[in-house]
Amino acid sequence: MATIEWRLATVAQIREETPRVRTFVLDLPDWAGHLPGQHVDVRLTAEDGYQAQRSYSIASEPHSDAPRSAQIELGVERVEDGEVSPFMHDVLMAGDRLEVRGPIGGYFVWDGMAPDPVLLVAGGSGIVPLMAMVRHRSATGTRAPVTLVYSSRTRDDVIYHDELAGLAAHADGPRVIHTLTRSQPPGWTGFDRRIDRQMLEGALDGTAVSTQAFVCGPTPLVESVAEALVGLGFAPGRVRTERFGPSGG
Repeated sequence: MATIEWRLATVAQIREETPRVRTFVLDLPDWAGHLPGQHVDVRLTAEDGYQAQRSYSIASEPHSDAPRSAQIELGVERVEDGEVSPFMHDVLMAGDRLEVRGPIGGYFVWDGMAPDPVLLVAGGSGIVPLMAMVRHRSATGTRAPVTLVYSSRTRDDVIYHDELAGLAAHADGPRVIHTLTRSQPPGWTGFDRRIDRQMLEGALDGTAVSTQAFVCGPTPLVESVAEALVGLGFAPGRVRTERFGPSGG
């Protein structure tokens, strides 16, 4: 297997998505391209030589004419006791450079070629790799039906809220189902509980046998959703999962 080399990326832009999540737009020379769902490793080196690295999912859709100089977007949630994310949130500025290695991952990917329905289930910042899939669907014009079930603590914690609403507003856009587990704004008409079997069954609307599922979020959410989907008729091989724990960052 060929070694994936580290390369220098330049921060082109930083956007605040929520109080805890920021998008880092990186300029990368000779980018080999990526698939929706892949991630990169980011490495920081201190003046004394100490190094820390973390993996972050790519939120942007693939570039059709790679390899070339390209931009990718990383969604990074601040982890208070983390080694990398606080530096990226508090210190990193446009024009700074950092080391990046990737793209990485071949299991949790969706290329949009098959016409089968797709169910995306996200908890918190688990939306980031799934957003690459949603954006890829929009950019390529594929008509594979996509339903996103997205669990957040509060309305302010919904990452990519306005973009998702805009895409869902199109007649051929993805179906987006939100649930807010901690608090809900006045007039809220969505769900107000953790994702459960009944919620998933309603989202599927009888398409479990033909649907491909991608689930990303905290480990407890991923495990409970995967178990529920198998109980609803999914073959285990049609439920692809990616999880993260409470530590890291």
